[in-house]
Amino acid sequence: MRVHLLKEEYGDQLKQEWRSFLLRPHPDGSRNLEKFKRYTKNWMRISEDEPSGNFREWATDESPPSHSIPPHLVAKAAAELGVEAFDVMHEALLKAYFFENRDISSESTLRSIWDECSLPRDDFERWSNPAHMKATIDEHNEALNCGANGAPAFRLVHINAAIVGAQPVPVLSRWIKRAIDGEI
Repeated sequence: MRVHLLKEEYGDQLKQEWRSFLLRPHPDGSRNLEKFKRYTKNWMRISEDEPSGNFREWATDESPPSHSIPPHLVAKAAAELGVEAFDVMHEALLKAYFFENRDISSESTLRSIWDECSLPRDDFERWSNPAHMKATIDEHNEALNCGANGAPAFRLVHINAAIVGAQPVPVLSRWIKRAIDGEI
């Protein structure tokens, strides 16, 4: 949501490129649901800082995601279909995780989300393309090299550093303006 406001403010001066950062790069089957539910109470602080997305404490008995890779692969598969398909999928994944409390590491959940986005059913299999895995890992490693240690993270293409966290729009706007003006 904040990125949309920045795009409105800067128009063609701002090129947005979503890239992968994996909060959980490896599967972990030992995640405890009750501990995870307590952790998600922190999401409510993010939701208080307007504008924000839709957040809800984990309120289902569905397991937390085992790792971050599967939704990134599905988002990359949607991106192959075009910007609009990616945007719809990206928003749907955020909603499924942060608001609907669904396990977005589950292939069956991801297939359901794909279908809910009205993307071509047969194209779901694109998510298993090894190039998507390579791109996801490469982008994650690049983010780590830029200092990203959480999400969201923002980076200017000409600077090997990232701003991490749900920053207020004015902070990001000043940063972008300074870059456009050649100050950084």
